[in-house]
Amino acid sequence: MTQLDSLPTRKGAITSAPRAVEIDGRMVPLAVRVNARARRIILRLAPGAAPDGSDGVSLTLPAQVSLSEGLAFVERSRGWIAARLKRLPAPVPIADGTLLPILGEEHLVKHAPWSRRPPWTEKGILWVGGAEEHLQRRVTDHLKSIARREIAARARAKSAKLAAQSTSSGKTPAPNLRPLGRITLRDTRSRWGSCSYRGDLSFSWRLIFAPLPVLDYVVAHEVAHLAHLDHSPAFWRVCDALSEEPGWTRSWLRRHGTGLLRYGG
Repeated sequence: MTQLDSLPTRKGAITSAPRAVEIDGRMVPLAVRVNARARRIILRLAPGAAPDGSDGVSLTLPAQVSLSEGLAFVERSRGWIAARLKRLPAPVPIADGTLLPILGEEHLVKHAPWSRRPPWTEKGILWVGGAEEHLQRRVTDHLKSIARREIAARARAKSAKLAAQSTSSGKTPAPNLRPLGRITLRDTRSRWGSCSYRGDLSFSWRLIFAPLPVLDYVVAHEVAHLAHLDHSPAFWRVCDALSEEPGWTRSWLRRHGTGLLRYGG
């Protein structure tokens, strides 16, 4: 059973779109969107995507697939959804005493109520001043700042490397190379990064919880899309050339990526 809401389609018409699906007696948030580039129906978990922080499901429909077909796919996938929701790791609130992996190194969060300075790291401890009720927000803002700095620097360096390769003698891996556009960070739950036709790159700030080579791989992946918007063999050659450690990072993200979403709200 689904709860219905209204959703404008690509052509501006209004259709009934699901807002939630019943799984094992509880209503699980369900987000539906149409993607003209999608080649098939895509159903994914969306950990922590609901407004209250609960786990949900996202459904992506190709332009030629009707909403009713998509809903039927969801109904057939109830068992799959239930099994994967049970496998999700428990959420970890950010509080005094929480252990956080920051770029592959564990840090113990410690409240420093006497301090008014921004959060700082010292010998594996992340000290956070101010009132305790603001601790999670202050830590989150601090981590987003680190992620933004790390990701932006790597994206610019890799973009410059790609541009240099495309203009060097005898090397034209990217004849249609687009310039690097804006770099933004968001709290996306279904993808780690994206690249637009204009060359704008977007990343999940939660990559801060991954080992640094994994973050580097995601940046390389999106920068490689400046040359190839597909996932052709040519794209993967560029992606591997831009990655620091392409061998294991891709598989690490597939195995452990969901765990990066459990920290904080």
